[in-house]
Amino acid sequence: MSGGSYERLPMYAASPRQRASSPPSPTSPLEPAQRTFRRHENPQSSRNRIIIKPRHVYALIKIALPLTLLTLLLGLYFYEPHIELAFYDRNWVTKEIEPIVPLSGCFDENRVSASYNISQYVYGPKRTEVHAGMPMRMGMDCYNFAGTIKSENRPASQSIPAEERTQYHTYWRNDLAPFGPRQEWMLKSFFATQDISRSRLTLWSNGELATDNLILQTYLKRFPDAFAIKVADIPTLAKGTELDGSSLLTSKDAKAWVDGDLIRLLLLWNFGGVWVDMDSLLTRDLDPLLEHEFVTQWDCYDKLYVPLNGALMRFRKHSPYLCEAFHVITTSPPPRSGSTDWGATLYLKLWRRLLAGSIPPFKVLPFCFSDGRSCRLDNRLPDPFVPDHKDGKWTGGLTLQEGGGLDDVLHKIFGVHLHNQWEKPYPENGWVERLLLKRYNAKLEGRF
Repeated sequence: MSGGSYERLPMYAASPRQRASSPPSPTSPLEPAQRTFRRHENPQSSRNRIIIKPRHVYALIKIALPLTLLTLLLGLYFYEPHIELAFYDRNWVTKEIEPIVPLSGCFDENRVSASYNISQYVYGPKRTEVHAGMPMRMGMDCYNFAGTIKSENRPASQSIPAEERTQYHTYWRNDLAPFGPRQEWMLKSFFATQDISRSRLTLWSNGELATDNLILQTYLKRFPDAFAIKVADIPTLAKGTELDGSSLLTSKDAKAWVDGDLIRLLLLWNFGGVWVDMDSLLTRDLDPLLEHEFVTQWDCYDKLYVPLNGALMRFRKHSPYLCEAFHVITTSPPPRSGSTDWGATLYLKLWRRLLAGSIPPFKVLPFCFSDGRSCRLDNRLPDPFVPDHKDGKWTGGLTLQEGGGLDDVLHKIFGVHLHNQWEKPYPENGWVERLLLKRYNAKLEGRF
C-alpha cells in the first residue's frame, strides 16, 4: 500500500510456539504501544468494523439531495400545501382569551340609551345579509358574495343638516408624520365614492392639522357641510362611559395602535357612524351596509385568536356593544405597547361574551369587503405596490385592464386596506393608479 508500510493482521490466532518463533518483520517493527494494543484487540470486532470515509458521505449527499428535491417538486405538483405558523403565549391565551366573563348589563332595558332603538338595531329585520356562513377562501367566492349586496337607487336628497348625516370618522396623529398627498388619497376616495348629501367625514387628530396645510384647507372650502377637522379630546370623549377618569385614557404607542383603537370606539360612542382607517381607499358607497353594526374579518385564514379587524367598523351612537367594550377595557390588563389588545383581542372577547349572554353579536364583514389583500396567493388582490404583471393578468386569467376582471371585483367590494405602508409608492400606471386614483380625480374634478 502506498504511503507507508503496514503489517497484515492474522486471520486466526497463532499458537504460543508460533508467536515465540516468529521474529518481527525487519521492515516494520512493532512498537511496544502497538504490541500492547494488538494483544488486547478482539479480532472478531476488528473484522466487523465499518469505516465511513468523507468521500462516501459526499457521494451520499450528491444522490440524496437531488432525490429529496425531486420528491418535493412532485409533491407540490400533485398536492396543494396549506401551511401557516403562528405562536401564541399559552399563559396569555389561558388568561385573556379562554375565560368568558359575563356581560356588564349594557343591554338591560333600563340601561340602553333612549337614542338607541334596540328592537330595530339588534333584533329587527335587515334588507341585506353580510354573513355567508362559509370562509369563502376559494376562487372568487368572497368577491362574488360582495356583489350580491346591491346599492339602492335613491333620488337626490335635499340638503341634510351636517349633524344628521351619517358620520364618518378617521384619525391622523400629527406628531408622527405631516398630512400630505399620500394621506389625501383617502379623502379623495371618500368624496369620490360616498353620497356626500347624506354623509360627512371628520378628520380627527391629537393636535392642530389644518393650519398652513393647503391640502386640508382646500377640502374645508370645497366641502364645508361634508368635511370637518377636529381635535380628539380623549378625556372629554370618555365622559359618561366606564372609562371616565381612568388612567388608561393616556395610553398610546409609537405606532398609534393603542390610542387609535381607543379613539375609534370613543368617537363612535359619542357620534355614531362609520370608522375608516386612514390607510384605506374606498371603492364603493358603504350605504347598503349601514343597517348593520359591524367590524371586519382580519383575513381569510380564520386566525383563532385574532380573527377580527377594526380598520372598517360601524356602530351607532351609544350602542350597548360599545358600552360592553368599555367594560372589557376597564376589567382587562392594560394594553401592551404596539399590540391589538384594544382592537382584535377586544372584539373577540366581546363577541364571545355576547354569545354566552344570548345577545345577537355585531356582524363581521367578510375579509374581501375591505381587506382583499389578505388571503391566498391565487385570489388575493394584486399587490398595490408592485408593477402589474407583464401579461396584464390576475388570478384565473382575469385581466387588470379597465373593464376587466379586477375592475369588476373593485366595483363589488367596498375598500382596499393598505396596512400602513405609507413609505411605498404606487407604481406608475399600475392597477391602483388606473382603476382607482385616476377615477377619484376624474370624479372630483366635477365637484371641485
